[in-house]
Amino acid sequence: MSKRKICVVVTARPSYSRIKSALQAIKEHPELELLLVIAASALLGRYGTAVKIIERDGFDIAAKVFNVLEGGNLAAQAKTTGLGIIELTNVFENLKPDAVLTVADRFETMSTAIAASYLNIPLVHVQGGEVTGNIDEKVRHAITKLSDLHFVASKKALERVNKMGETPDKVFLTGCPSIDLAHEICVDGALNFDPYERYGGVGQKPDFSKGYLIVMQHPVTTEYEQSRAQVTQTLEAIQELKLPTFWFWPNVDAGSDGTSNAIRSFRENQDIDHIHFFKNMGPYDFLRFLKNSLCLIGNSSVGIRESAYLGVPVVNIGSRQNGRERGGNVIDVDYDKSKILSAIQEQVKHGTYPQDRTYGEGNAGKKMADLLAVLPLTYHKVLNY
Repeated sequence: MSKRKICVVVTARPSYSRIKSALQAIKEHPELELLLVIAASALLGRYGTAVKIIERDGFDIAAKVFNVLEGGNLAAQAKTTGLGIIELTNVFENLKPDAVLTVADRFETMSTAIAASYLNIPLVHVQGGEVTGNIDEKVRHAITKLSDLHFVASKKALERVNKMGETPDKVFLTGCPSIDLAHEICVDGALNFDPYERYGGVGQKPDFSKGYLIVMQHPVTTEYEQSRAQVTQTLEAIQELKLPTFWFWPNVDAGSDGTSNAIRSFRENQDIDHIHFFKNMGPYDFLRFLKNSLCLIGNSSVGIRESAYLGVPVVNIGSRQNGRERGGNVIDVDYDKSKILSAIQEQVKHGTYPQDRTYGEGNAGKKMADLLAVLPLTYHKVLNY
């Protein structure tokens, strides 16, 4: 009996950490064959060249799709998605997978979902049924309706997908694969590498032996014109604190140029010898780095998912994660320097939180691979209305 060919499309650096344990489980499963496609910003140096980390981790890449249009605006997002549909259609035609798996809710994932659906290839969606702000809200639910199998991360997400009319025997509570990595880090979470030596980055190299902050703030596509002003509030708060800080470059979303330009301008006109900037880290290194931090600041879903499991204090800024289930480790604030500053000070004083398992127990990847090996792979929808 031939192996089932499962094509997984990774389009951005966060998507890789979200699916890495499932990729490994699919690769190792005796009844599955992994066809890994890397696309969009995951290929670009400006956003950390995630593809190099993926290859270093031992994954063979079946195809690469260059489809990102520069511009940092809404039109570039739409055109990137359209080009992705064209290019991925060719890839799927050539690879002829038995199923395509798409990750989460970034705008580029629409390309994967549309191309697979129109080619009558069964579509598997990971992390559907969640609620947030941003364009991700529309994209996520649209992909749910295009998908044939659903691997959700939480109980509430399972309920939402069922309420959207998907048949219950196609919806499975697996947890989030990123929690699998966090689970491993919890076993031995000591910081065992030098981030400067391994990842370089830009800026001075502050002494972080007595504690440090991490910032991950991305533009909000529905507020992209305000991205520069929004991140400036965070920059000013971090500047006043003077704590060693590691700042990660924003995603490719509309408004990224505004966020990036604000950082560059601030860096050129302020004495910020306590801040160092990175583009990317390998998933395990990043989670180890996160676990040992004093606090995560920004609007990344890492603050809601992995940080909750690791017990890391989080200051979540603005609307990007509105509605997403969260643990007690998160303080929500608006784009306001004084509120951000006060929340960071409160979280640093509080310290580590109890572990929260809303998004999984640490075995999602294996669950997904086992399900992919036995579930019927169909593309005919039977809705539960």
